[in-house]
Amino acid sequence: MLDASALALLAVGTGVKLLLWPAYHSTDFEVHRNWLAITASLPVGRWYYEDRSEWTLDYPPLFAAFEWVLSLAARLWDPRIIDIDNLGYAAASCVAFQRLSVMVSELVLVMALRRVVRIAGSTVQSRVAAALVFLSPGFLFVDHVHFQYNGFLLGILVYSLAFALEGRDLLAGTTFAVLLCCKHIFMYIAPAYFLYLLRHYCVVTSGRRRRLDIGASALRLAALGSVVVAVFAVAFGPFVAMGHMRQVLARLFPFKRGLCHAFWAPNFWALYTFTDRVLAIASRFAPHLITADTSQLSSSTRGRVGDTRFAVLPDVPPLATFAATLVAMAPACVVLMRRKLDAVHFVQAVVLCAYASFMFGWHVHEKAIILVLVPLGLLVAMSPSRYVLRMHAVLSVAGFYSLLPLLYGAQELPLKAAILLIWTLCSLSLLRADGAPAWSCLARIERLYIAGHVPLFVLTELVPGVFGRLQFMPLALVSVYTALGVGYSWFGLARAFCRL
Repeated sequence: MLDASALALLAVGTGVKLLLWPAYHSTDFEVHRNWLAITASLPVGRWYYEDRSEWTLDYPPLFAAFEWVLSLAARLWDPRIIDIDNLGYAAASCVAFQRLSVMVSELVLVMALRRVVRIAGSTVQSRVAAALVFLSPGFLFVDHVHFQYNGFLLGILVYSLAFALEGRDLLAGTTFAVLLCCKHIFMYIAPAYFLYLLRHYCVVTSGRRRRLDIGASALRLAALGSVVVAVFAVAFGPFVAMGHMRQVLARLFPFKRGLCHAFWAPNFWALYTFTDRVLAIASRFAPHLITADTSQLSSSTRGRVGDTRFAVLPDVPPLATFAATLVAMAPACVVLMRRKLDAVHFVQAVVLCAYASFMFGWHVHEKAIILVLVPLGLLVAMSPSRYVLRMHAVLSVAGFYSLLPLLYGAQELPLKAAILLIWTLCSLSLLRADGAPAWSCLARIERLYIAGHVPLFVLTELVPGVFGRLQFMPLALVSVYTALGVGYSWFGLARAFCRL
């Protein structure tokens, strides 16, 4: 049962989210409606072949099963929702059902955060941190306006991390396997799980000299491998049996997308792309110094699909981003190779792996910053150092601000400004380290950086017309400015976690 404070938080969250129902919703709304129709109308063997809509099913089978469960309720609510030929259906009943489905599925996150609060001793800090995760602008903007199910999926992740913090490693690994079969983006943090479970669960030592017990270690490795294989067999086994795995994999890994999304996620490649833009403009004034192929400029803002080509700097192939991501995960490996390894180190490694994939991954969406901020929020719940709290403050403001362009309508302008401002003030004043609020822990340069988001908002949201023909500039400025904060925090957290 939920206690009084959890129920109060749930009531506040429900009220806020109900107020967001009339807001705009993105194409992801139709994506998920179409998936409801696919799973409800077609046999399992046709799910990954259906292409009447451009929004084909491209999530793993367990999430497809989740959509099928929702479709059972949708059939009773409004049968037109699951009509596979009813493309673009967005009647009030459909909007209400899908908005409500996000809110109900987010109860997984509520229960998982409640578990973390108990692990942390139900301190004021842990309760505040959990509330800030649950009511974060990331979930409000992306799930309850833009429309996705990140709260449900990250709730499963939080459960997995909570099990690890409780010392229930096998259950943590099993839960993570379920998560991978729901959304494959979480494979970016799989290296942290692999190393941690291998060292902390599978390797068993005995005696005063801590010698490896090969028999016990082999049994644990077999147990872990068995449950993971069993989860994947349940999820993918039917498609293997039908000979459809090639089609499933083709849907899950569409490599035709470019390096950057239409709106550059605030990572290293945003800075790289912006630098290329600046050099291309400079080449007009100094063509003898800079050679630019300006015909390629439009490719970096082409959107959902297509290669990203650069005018001056070298093009970046997928393999290069994969290599850069692996190198950037080195700090996570350092953390997990400690002599005295515990579950807190594991959560730190998960943060660093998620961060590495966000900073250097291929075709990263700005929404993926939530995958970093949620596990980092768990660390903040457990008495963080002043330095870690500083990095959390910088990252949360920069990361959540980078989501503002997702809500581009005029009616959403005051809404998104108010939500981000209120959350930021609460975070900076209520989260503490060594008894001091987050704002007082910040260095002067960090305070100036956070305050700099105010003129950035004025420039890019209130008076974007000042840029004239440079229509890409407002979004580019948001990406670049927030990328500086995201990169700064990544470097700081990597240093802090490796040093502790």
